Amino acid sequence: MNPDLQHICRAFQEQAGKTPNKAALVYLGTSYSYAELLDSVRALASSLRQLGLKEGDKVVLYLPNSVQWVLAWLAVQWIGGVAVPITPIYTARDLNYIAGDTGAVAIFCSDRNFGYVQQVLESSPLKTIIVTNLADLLPWWKRFLGWAFDIIPRGGVAKRTGVYPFRRLLSGPANGASPIPEIYGGGDQTAEILYTGGTTKHPKGVPISHRLYLGCTEEQISVSAPLFPRQENVITGGAPLFHILGQTCSLGTIFFGGTLLVFPKMQLDALMHAIQRFRAKTLIGVPALYRMILEHDRLDFYNLGSLQYCFNGGDVLPLEIERRWRDKFQKPIFQGYGATETCGGVTMVPTDRPTPPRSMGQVLPSKMVRVIDSATLEVVPPGEPGELIVTSDPMVTGYWNKPEETAEAFITLEGVRWYRTSDIVSLDKEGYFYFVDRTVDTIKHKGYRVSASEIEAALQEHPAVVESCVVGIPDDMVGQRIKAFVVLKKDVKGVTGYDLIKWARERLVSYKLPQYIEFRDMLPKSKVGKLLRREIRGEEGRRQEKDEKSDAVMKDSGLD
Repeated sequence: MNPDLQHICRAFQEQAGKTPNKAALVYLGTSYSYAELLDSVRALASSLRQLGLKEGDKVVLYLPNSVQWVLAWLAVQWIGGVAVPITPIYTARDLNYIAGDTGAVAIFCSDRNFGYVQQVLESSPLKTIIVTNLADLLPWWKRFLGWAFDIIPRGGVAKRTGVYPFRRLLSGPANGASPIPEIYGGGDQTAEILYTGGTTKHPKGVPISHRLYLGCTEEQISVSAPLFPRQENVITGGAPLFHILGQTCSLGTIFFGGTLLVFPKMQLDALMHAIQRFRAKTLIGVPALYRMILEHDRLDFYNLGSLQYCFNGGDVLPLEIERRWRDKFQKPIFQGYGATETCGGVTMVPTDRPTPPRSMGQVLPSKMVRVIDSATLEVVPPGEPGELIVTSDPMVTGYWNKPEETAEAFITLEGVRWYRTSDIVSLDKEGYFYFVDRTVDTIKHKGYRVSASEIEAALQEHPAVVESCVVGIPDDMVGQRIKAFVVLKKDVKGVTGYDLIKWARERLVSYKLPQYIEFRDMLPKSKVGKLLRREIRGEEGRRQEKDEKSDAVMKDSGLD
């Protein structure tokens, strides 16, 4: 990539000039060329300008993976705005918090979640609402068939001031005379704010600059270059675009002449059909996706032989899945490790040589790392487990509007700013890293980082709950399952785990809901009254180990 192109939109514009007629995106079977995308981005950027959006404005992207998502993301940055992508399954509560935290003045949403947007208009700074349907940019005949057979999900949209249809804005400004706006910002200015889970009650915003994003994206897209040229890549995006994995390892291909297959919802038959039809070379996903593909009863109906680079991120890949995938397809699943705070990859498995089992790869050239003692901050001897800390130039240096959390997660050692990952790793003599454990109360569920504190806070709002503790239980299917331990008020009768999960469902997105609830008379605390989650985790670990031994005995005795 040209080092002078320090803006995401300039980089895309240059690539569109090189490959105007090539498919940049394929969405629900329809291809969109680089030139078509560029024209649409310019028109949308002009309309955003006419609506009064300006440099520095925050704009929420409350959309599923779609062509509209990509156009909105690029158009916001074209005018110098800051994109704030969030999951489309957030409730009004989450949306209200993030809109208020960023001061967002505009939002792109689907008609399906317009109702949540309406709920927060009085309490948030949002003024401009741009609404789309998932089928808006499909050919007319696909839209007609979708409506005729009632297979396109639709939602109601109220007619009110400040609400604009997405398709109308693609026609450019209403007067038709406004020129295409110049590209504003770039370099070390913030391009987007991604929200990540963690140990706090609310998600934390991670500001990512144009320069950081472009550098990290090129590095991560290029890992597969020994297998095939970057411009020949066809990526099946199995990760959401609001997540750093989907952004750097999937979306990034549009800056290098590749093609991205986009899906609004993860449906396995649609995904495998697209791999077969468009001869996809890359599959990006989390462990749960690879397991679901392997266990899909129609897997053998599809030819996935075009895949050459299958990448796993978001969580540790169980050896059993990697073995089964290799046996089925005679190809490995390559792993990597990263975080939103590091703009994706820190370590990735190389594709040009064998890698030790269980390794999460070697450090990427843009990153510097240390493995330290969490208490003393001293570097541990080679081979010993320790906390991984990361630095780079450029790098994320703190969270948005979160000075306390920033002070905990970012430290300065010998004049250098480091991000504390809170993950325990080990390093072998050949420079390969291995994941060992987590040091903080973050749960990895289906590739998401889920805050135990956020779930606890939601449960403790229930009038019958005195206190709660939430931990992750190891699970081969989803990484960790979420279990809550709850203490009820003494005079309360009849409150069940189902009642509490129903309560939580109204306050949390689906992937944050506890799968199990256990009632207790009390929870373990330190002498100063601090909740001791480690003791709960230890109890669960011993219980799980006991159950596994019991199952093994039953199997050996033939009683299972």
